Amino acid sequence: MSSTGLRPFDATLQLTNTWLNELADELKWTDHARSYHALRAVLHALRDRLTVGEAAALGAQLPMLVRGFFYEGWRPNDGPRRGHKPEEFLADIGMSFHDAPEAELRQITRAVLRLLLRHVSAVEINGIKHAVPAELRSQ
Repeated sequence: MSSTGLRPFDATLQLTNTWLNELADELKWTDHARSYHALRAVLHALRDRLTVGEAAALGAQLPMLVRGFFYEGWRPNDGPRRGHKPEEFLADIGMSFHDAPEAELRQITRAVLRLLLRHVSAVEINGIKHAVPAELRSQ
């Protein structure tokens, strides 16, 4: 049975829920709203460090619904942020998790990056690695 009556919308809802479920399982969370905030926060931190072309290439591989919140609030004319220190990347993510310690922000970041590794092409992942501090990429 269709939720929305439109197949593309139903498909993106299902795929987005799959991504959020995978993220929640990896982080051992039961709150899917928290998983959404984690995915959104890390994607925004990543997006803001990519060129317009890199962001567009990554966005093209995201489910339609995820792509929508990936681009939400984006100001491409501002250009990519320059800071590549882990604490700067984590501070951006921490804006969505005000009470989270740095260790949890690192765990969230790595979980979202692993999710992207599973669902985004290796070519695209290699093209955006530079935007994530090396200390956060390591397992």
